[in-house]
Amino acid sequence: MFQRSGFVTNLYLLTCPSMDYLWTPWRYAYVSNTEKSAGCVFCEAVKEQEDAKAKIVYRGEKCFVILNAYPYTPGHVMIVPYQHLDELRKLPAEAAGEMMALSQRMESVLRELYHPDGINLGMNIGKAAGAGIAGHIHMHVLPRWVADANFVSVVGETRVLPETLEVTWEKMREKMAG
Repeated sequence: MFQRSGFVTNLYLLTCPSMDYLWTPWRYAYVSNTEKSAGCVFCEAVKEQEDAKAKIVYRGEKCFVILNAYPYTPGHVMIVPYQHLDELRKLPAEAAGEMMALSQRMESVLRELYHPDGINLGMNIGKAAGAGIAGHIHMHVLPRWVADANFVSVVGETRVLPETLEVTWEKMREKMAG
């Protein structure tokens, strides 16, 4: 047995005894879940007539912008093509162009509303890559601040967000309309 910083573990499990390891067995259920939900949340969201209810910030010609229901930070949005596709290479050039144009626009909106230190922009294509909704590609755009991952979110499995999704939606919707 090896003890360091209050953690006790077997030496044979460690590849580097000078490093602390934080085990997250509750994540196993998420990463190993093979059950399929009864539909695509993005395809269902665009059917909703009330954008506020669906948390759709903007509807474009080929893509729409929707708030992430489980945001990492306030202002975390996703840009989603209307076409249900599981790979970026299948996305028509026109939709890909609109997705990038909306990414640029959202970067401006997020900088104006939240004054972040940086912006994360990216896709997780496929379950193994971390996609929570693997069957429908989408671009994440979210503001970030230096040291925004703290003890509460890393160890406590809790995100502290200073505003509700409804407030975020109102602010973003107003900026996108203007």
